[in-house]
Amino acid sequence: MTATEFSVRGQKVVVVGAARSGVAAAELLVRRGARVTLTEARETFDGASRLRSQGIVLELGGHKATTLADADLVVASPGVLLDQAVFDLARERDVEIIGELELASRWLKGRIIAVTGTKGKSTTSTLIGRMLTAAHRTAAVGGNIGVPLSTQVDSSTPDTLHVVEASSFQLETTTTFKPWMAVWLNLADDHLDRHQTFDAYAEAKARVFANQTSTDWAVLNADDAVVMRYGRRTSATCVPFSLAGSIVDGFVLEGDWIVRRTGTDVERLVPLDAVELTGRHMLNNVIAATAVAHIVGAQPNEMTAALAGFHGLEHVMEPVTSIGDVRFVNDSKATNVEAARRSIESFDDGVVAIIGGHFKGGDLRELGDALRVHGRAAIAIGDSADAVIEAVSPAVIVERARSMREAVERAYEAARPDGVVLLAPACASFDWFSDYAERGRVFKEEVARLKARMEQM
Repeated sequence: MTATEFSVRGQKVVVVGAARSGVAAAELLVRRGARVTLTEARETFDGASRLRSQGIVLELGGHKATTLADADLVVASPGVLLDQAVFDLARERDVEIIGELELASRWLKGRIIAVTGTKGKSTTSTLIGRMLTAAHRTAAVGGNIGVPLSTQVDSSTPDTLHVVEASSFQLETTTTFKPWMAVWLNLADDHLDRHQTFDAYAEAKARVFANQTSTDWAVLNADDAVVMRYGRRTSATCVPFSLAGSIVDGFVLEGDWIVRRTGTDVERLVPLDAVELTGRHMLNNVIAATAVAHIVGAQPNEMTAALAGFHGLEHVMEPVTSIGDVRFVNDSKATNVEAARRSIESFDDGVVAIIGGHFKGGDLRELGDALRVHGRAAIAIGDSADAVIEAVSPAVIVERARSMREAVERAYEAARPDGVVLLAPACASFDWFSDYAERGRVFKEEVARLKARMEQM
């Protein structure tokens, strides 16, 4: 299906969910001539009056099965569970149900570089965008990173390279989504509260390959056996990358350089001293971005220049401040066990980790193993505090905190005189906060408050 073939003009389209992507989808659909109804579980939300002014009908306070079933097309926001009974009648009537990512991709004129994986998606997507821009390519970064793809449709041109962070929630509702380049960074237990099993989670991720052909590319983490196994499904040209340097053909870390190996030849691309990110695991993201940029045609000096001044994203291994010799690091976006473990392992020792929230699955004992080597203590927070204490206490001392303020204060005392207070929750934020960003901001606010108090003493 091409951008010129797909049309919703005159059709009844129902958008389910008024989060950022749902709102963007509704507005795009109206611009494309659809008669749009947006349904939302909440009684009200920001921007409702703006949508009404565009002719969008709002159904608030819950979703109605008859509304969905009477539609020509249903577009579900990523956060909406598709196995709800409210969708059953629509399915019985063969109403097409897709997600916002699928919808927007049908109208894009430019090629798609889709980035998926359990961790590192946002950082890698951002780096790819920076490298492509440095190489004088038109790059638009969006998707799960916070910019709905629907907002990029109207400005899309044949020369645009759309760098799309694609989550499992978005990919599971795709049908025709076809990336020119699919990047799969890694896979570990996550979102098992939604996907139920690891295999179901992996299958959702693997949809990134579903429509690729021999003219497309798949950039795969050779250090992740599961990624490589699923990567065999694609018809695209596979390009491996490896932080461990375990491949003879692909993009690897060799000495002080990120290089492209082709059999016996080695091409130096990016020097490690150009990388300004915290944590060795972040190099995985840099190598993947380098592979993509190299395929597109970026030169080594352009890729290197793109790294200058890039210290990472907010809430991703973000250095906050120091109080005396105690450092504070915000990794609120480490919302699964694997990401939190990598965060802890980024430091030699002295880590006091703040862990907890809405648990999504995985083995929290892995964090205890990491803290046994790299840590000093842990602070358990949120709904999963009991589970954190049970899993981690055999390795280090664990204290419970009932607020972020208490967590920061207890962590500081445990980290003195020269440790690291690391917010690495390994969980979603929805017990105490609206999202990981609010959690990270509150953490930084409490650190600033504590620092001001200590300076007055």
